[in-house]
Amino acid sequence: MEAPRRWMDRLAPHLDPELVEGGDTRNVVDAYRFWRHDAIVADMDTGRHGFHVAVENWQHDLNIGTLVRNANAFGAATVHIVGRRRWNRRGAMVTDRYLHILHHPELEDLVAWAGETELPILGIDNGPGTVPIEGYSLPQRCLLLFGQEGPGLSPPALAACQAVLAITQFGSTRSINSAVASGIAMHRWICQHKL
Repeated sequence: MEAPRRWMDRLAPHLDPELVEGGDTRNVVDAYRFWRHDAIVADMDTGRHGFHVAVENWQHDLNIGTLVRNANAFGAATVHIVGRRRWNRRGAMVTDRYLHILHHPELEDLVAWAGETELPILGIDNGPGTVPIEGYSLPQRCLLLFGQEGPGLSPPALAACQAVLAITQFGSTRSINSAVASGIAMHRWICQHKL
């Protein structure tokens, strides 16, 4: 079996011989079926979009895994976790393996990083003074900042934002799930810049 592996390495270096032989049961799109993990990440790096997403994690928010999964689906440049390093990876469905995830111990660290990379911070929340996201022109390069489920963005996070955008709602509840809000906001960026 060594000869076929050498042939495959020469003609298709992105393929993983063990996955080709044993099957690929990973949750990847068909285009990445049988690819090596590092080859998938490298290929994704060539097409990541100009937006980053960040989330405050002061109380171990269980929605972070879904936010990470959304970031993978919409091609976010990087996911930033602010506060507690630990988060529930179960909701990410292993999509975190294909993303760049940075940890910032304090909000000030994220704000400094965004300043150094010249990324405007746009908060996503639904409190007073917010601007409807539907009519807002999102920058090509930006950082979308989400608060944790329940309290939303902290006062220092709100103060760091260039604008705070709200998703227009029509039901009886005050807010939507933060993971759902992340998907809507990322898709809004995609609609403005990629569709």
